[in-house]
Amino acid sequence: MPLHLNSHMDARRLNRRRFVFFSAIFALTSLATWFMADLLWRGGISVLEGTLLGLFVILFTHIATGFCTAVAGFYVINRGGDSARITATLAPGEEPPLASTAIVMPACNEDVSRVFEGLRVVFRSLQETKKLEHFDFFILSDSNQPNQWIQEEVAWLELCKQVGGFGKIFYRKRRQSINKKAGNVADFLRRWGRRYRYMIVLDADSIMTGRALVQLVALMEKNPQVGIIQTAPRIVNGETLFVRLQAFASRLYSPLFLAGLNYWQQHEGNFWGHNAVVRVQPFIDHCSLPELPGREPFGGRILSHDFVEAALMRKAGWAVWLAGDIEGSYEEGPPTLIDSAKRDRRWCQGNMQHAWLLTTRGFRPASRFHLLMGVMGYLSSPLWLLFMILSTIHVFSLAASPAADGLIQPDDTTPLFGYSLRVPEALTLFAFTMVLIFLPKLVSVVVTLGRREEVERFGGKRRLVTSALLEMFVSALLAPVNMAFNSKFVLFTLLGQGVSWVTQRRDGDDGTDWREAIITHGGQTAFGLVWGVSALVVSPAFFWWLSPVLAGLVLSIPLSIFLSKAGVGRAAKTLGIFLTPEETHPPYELRRLRQNLAECYRHLAPFEPLRADYGLLQAVLDPYVNALHVALLRQRRPSEEAREWFIQLRERLLRDGPGKFTTKEKMALLLDAESMIWLHRELWSGPAEALAEWWRLAMRQYNVLTAAPTTALYR
Repeated sequence: MPLHLNSHMDARRLNRRRFVFFSAIFALTSLATWFMADLLWRGGISVLEGTLLGLFVILFTHIATGFCTAVAGFYVINRGGDSARITATLAPGEEPPLASTAIVMPACNEDVSRVFEGLRVVFRSLQETKKLEHFDFFILSDSNQPNQWIQEEVAWLELCKQVGGFGKIFYRKRRQSINKKAGNVADFLRRWGRRYRYMIVLDADSIMTGRALVQLVALMEKNPQVGIIQTAPRIVNGETLFVRLQAFASRLYSPLFLAGLNYWQQHEGNFWGHNAVVRVQPFIDHCSLPELPGREPFGGRILSHDFVEAALMRKAGWAVWLAGDIEGSYEEGPPTLIDSAKRDRRWCQGNMQHAWLLTTRGFRPASRFHLLMGVMGYLSSPLWLLFMILSTIHVFSLAASPAADGLIQPDDTTPLFGYSLRVPEALTLFAFTMVLIFLPKLVSVVVTLGRREEVERFGGKRRLVTSALLEMFVSALLAPVNMAFNSKFVLFTLLGQGVSWVTQRRDGDDGTDWREAIITHGGQTAFGLVWGVSALVVSPAFFWWLSPVLAGLVLSIPLSIFLSKAGVGRAAKTLGIFLTPEETHPPYELRRLRQNLAECYRHLAPFEPLRADYGLLQAVLDPYVNALHVALLRQRRPSEEAREWFIQLRERLLRDGPGKFTTKEKMALLLDAESMIWLHRELWSGPAEALAEWWRLAMRQYNVLTAAPTTALYR
């Protein structure tokens, strides 16, 4: 029988689960702390040692939380799955009536072909379910580059013509990009949200199958007390070795952790901001983001909005579920280590802001825990770095004055975590820590090996085991690099340095060059070399304990370059390394997307001298594009002073060309319907000698450029 969740799981049963989960974390942390304290207190404890013990407790608790989540997931999977999951509320074959749903995709300076071909795939997949009448699509653009804006408009019109999407697919470009993605979605909800019962949020690189979308809406209809259902998107379409490594690790290890998360959080889950369905009315009523006190980076507008929205939804009494077992939810990942770090830089500031909200009145304990884990996801890096630096200082002080501490016994001592300790006790603590870090990965491999069909989807037993071992090795090298990145990000945030919102790079054909790698990782390499040489000179034994951390830092430059190359990623795929089921048995939607994009990218690009301002060229020169652009603009009546400025601006554009115009000036003209109409008329009717050479060249090349499909002219 399906589980009815209107009242959620029985409170006593859920409390038992959470008691077991958090008690296990406490027990593991207490055991490790007892080992560490026993080793420290043999010769008395100093202020430095007390500080290190406190750091150890915090950091080991973080490790134990991940381990216990994986253990809970293994328990659930081993007994055939958890009956208390949101997807169990729908009986097999049950199809409740659906309700009006908006599928919204915010975009900002993204690859136009990828955005609209992805949307085409989702639209066609929904069409095949025979449920399309319940869904409308919205592209919510915050693009601030003229080329992107015009290409988006043309791509939208062409898509609507080709799939019959008029009245189903809508495009909206905001005049002012306030509060980034969260503000974009909020603006949509204020204007059109009340027309829809549900909203499914997609990122620009998201793909969801029609079946998954229908299932999400059906689950919401079946469970009227649920406010958000979050899917677990799988990483796909990676070419570089870095993103294929991330995709493999996520695909292999995530089932264990997702099952463990659902085990203890149940209806008090989290929201990741995309590939999720949201009940619109309570979201409008309760999830308006607060303005944090003070200035950025800690104050001001909240960057990482999704965790906070989940907490606000729970505060209002609505359930938030994680549906990790829904198939057909996909996303793409950053292609290189440096691109991943740039994304983490934004997430770091947003998650650090959540420290303000940990004591917010009315938040549920589970929501506070989610916020705390988000903060610790970044704060743990500088804490680990501080822990190791203080440990190094302690070792150096012991080496300088060996008689000052009775722990030094040359016959049977070795340093661990910065201390000269008796070998058996030190190795016990070290082994205990390694078990908690690596055992969940090994268990995931064993669980997968027990499923013959799943093993074949990973390329077979030999390839699966080889890939898993390589992933563990490379992730061990990357761990200190990410620690250094995040420590720097947290430090900059604490010093008051905010971040700018940049478009995420989606493809990595060119990879990372040596210059970029040296600039980005040079400090990490130098730090690792100085740290390593110092340790080797002062205490060779300590150097070898530290070598796994030093190796990642010293090798960060060549490692970053190697992982960023698409050619290396393709070679690994040919050898069967880091294969995922989405590569060996890709669903129809992913195959269709690849075919469509391959066709788009074969077309001619604009003539080189015109490339930089091709969007403006189209909007002014092409009658079809000009009419479309003007029709999509909302008419505004500027002041007399502004009107005079527009007149001067457009006359200068025809006389001098766009080369001397700023992006702000170009965007201003594109936003003014009267100027666009005037520019088009004057360009075609005025004498050629009154035009800039750039415009004369544009008119000569016009027929050549428009021979290729307009939607594919930009990659």
